[in-house]
Amino acid sequence: MKKKITLKQIAKELDVSISTVSKSLRNSTEISEDTREKVQAFAKLYNFKPNNIALSLKNRKTKTIAVIIPEIVHHFFATVISGIESVANENGYNVIVCLSDESFDKEVINMEMLAGGSIDGFIMSLSKGTQSKGDFHHIQEVINQGMPVVMFDRITNDIFCDKVIIDDKTAAQDAVNYLIFKGEKKIGLITTVDYVSVGKYRTDGYMQALRQNNLIVKDELILKIEDIDNCAIEIEKYIKENDIDGIFAVNELFAVTAIKAARKLGKRVPEDLSVIGFTDGIISNYSTPSITTVSQDGVIMGQKAAKLLIDRLENDEEDEFYTTEIVDTHLVERESTK
Repeated sequence: MKKKITLKQIAKELDVSISTVSKSLRNSTEISEDTREKVQAFAKLYNFKPNNIALSLKNRKTKTIAVIIPEIVHHFFATVISGIESVANENGYNVIVCLSDESFDKEVINMEMLAGGSIDGFIMSLSKGTQSKGDFHHIQEVINQGMPVVMFDRITNDIFCDKVIIDDKTAAQDAVNYLIFKGEKKIGLITTVDYVSVGKYRTDGYMQALRQNNLIVKDELILKIEDIDNCAIEIEKYIKENDIDGIFAVNELFAVTAIKAARKLGKRVPEDLSVIGFTDGIISNYSTPSITTVSQDGVIMGQKAAKLLIDRLENDEEDEFYTTEIVDTHLVERESTK
């Protein structure tokens, strides 16, 4: 099977511009017949199928990059955007931010719209809808046409591109080990459904920590939430029905909701129930009690993602070796643990 070839590679092989390739594939009369035939024959040889994205690419830079995030209300994503903008602006790039609203369809529409020549590359965190479907054709299509993509936080290993992540499994493992060190033995987990990559890795870390400390992993102590907007009822029911002295929550919302539910049920935090969250946003610092949490530095993650993308854009050489950068995490101790 012939390797998939990109618009950029065709241009390089035939020693013409990307614009010339694009116009030739559209059979534009601006390009000589000889060149058009040569480009079309080469594309046919490698089974290259042009599409609207490919044909819209120009042999010029817009100096604009697009950021696609699942939601804007999450403090973490706001900090990532801040980091992206700082590096982009320093390098003369503008930033467009789009929301997928956790929707696969909206993520696809955003990419198709923006890849039509208005931006140079993408920085993105996958929506829950995309991860649930396991369908990444829209991302692969953009990459196949020579437009770089950098993924951060929620990623997939099915797409080869530059990525910026944290070690979610190890960070979660360290958090649960901290609860065990503080004397908690009956530790519950409030997490997302498995198709959300970060939730799955943090769940793996939770289970690994229990096993390493000879504690039994009990399925009934693992609450997997799909509808985050209506999680309060589930979390309150979970705390009421289970004998636990500690909770590891994979995000800030679950942590603060667990604390609120515990207090409603007459439990004291941290005397009766210790709680650790994840991300270290505004809620963790100003909640009552303030929340012990894993710090996930969104600004640094955004800066690293922007640098990877801009380096890729400024590098004229075709490079199929991709980088995965890991941002360090640490535990911030506050009032929700002993």
